[in-house]
Amino acid sequence: MRLEIRYVTDFSYRKPVRESHNELRACPAELRHQELLSYRLAIDPPSRVHTFTDFWGTRVDAFGVRGRHDHLRIVADSTVTTTTPDEPRDDPGRASLDDEHRAEHAQYLAPSAHTQWGDAIAGAALDLAAPAGGVVDLAQRVMAGVHDHLDYAPGATYVGVDVTEVFVAAKGVCQDYAHLSLAMYRSLGVPARYVSGYFYAADQSRGDAPEAAEIEVQTHAWVEVALPGFGWLALDPTNRLTVGERHVKIGHGRDYDDVLPLRGVFHGPADHDLGVSVRMTREQMASQSQQ
Repeated sequence: MRLEIRYVTDFSYRKPVRESHNELRACPAELRHQELLSYRLAIDPPSRVHTFTDFWGTRVDAFGVRGRHDHLRIVADSTVTTTTPDEPRDDPGRASLDDEHRAEHAQYLAPSAHTQWGDAIAGAALDLAAPAGGVVDLAQRVMAGVHDHLDYAPGATYVGVDVTEVFVAAKGVCQDYAHLSLAMYRSLGVPARYVSGYFYAADQSRGDAPEAAEIEVQTHAWVEVALPGFGWLALDPTNRLTVGERHVKIGHGRDYDDVLPLRGVFHGPADHDLGVSVRMTREQMASQSQQ
């Protein structure tokens, strides 16, 4: 699948501000099943961009605006082609989650700011995992359990809400589905990481393929589980899906804080208006024929 993506963030300040410093994570990753064909970044007021790769492997575009300004507009245009990611042929037994595997992925086993689990979450994870024969089976059962436990409810939670509150309230959005999944996997000793990206779907909570070629979406979140002898298995608990060609990955980390799309500071009054939009367009793939 070939997709064009336009990510736009608009800040409008009530009074001029200065010394704005920002880090943007909006560029799709280069993966075996995902090819980045182009990426263009436009900033108004114009700013010099310094690009680097963070500790977790995600591209970061850092920039600042020194002078006084009453707005900031960021437009990131990208084009990618995607295919269905490889899936494991075998299901490694749970004994393969040994000390060596856990030591290799230690940073994705420890609790993080948004995945601090308690006894209730750990107990629910044990119940979900009990019938599983292998690690893939376990991962799928936890994903299904989180999907069934939570109701998709925009506005019901906020960034930074405790994962136990999410579990008790039993509702949230894609970030909450991902954080609860991570808490359960890690409580079971299964290394797992948070993924930020885009999902080409008519409804982010159901995963239906859109009829229109061009749609408005929001940034999406899912998880990746480290499988012994395979690599990372990507699962979307919000939609109870194995990640496919309609998912576009930006980056990963321990939780939302490590792949926040835009982080920044500025000097001046705090009052401002913020607008964010993501538009995805499916392009026709040219077919090849032999003469």
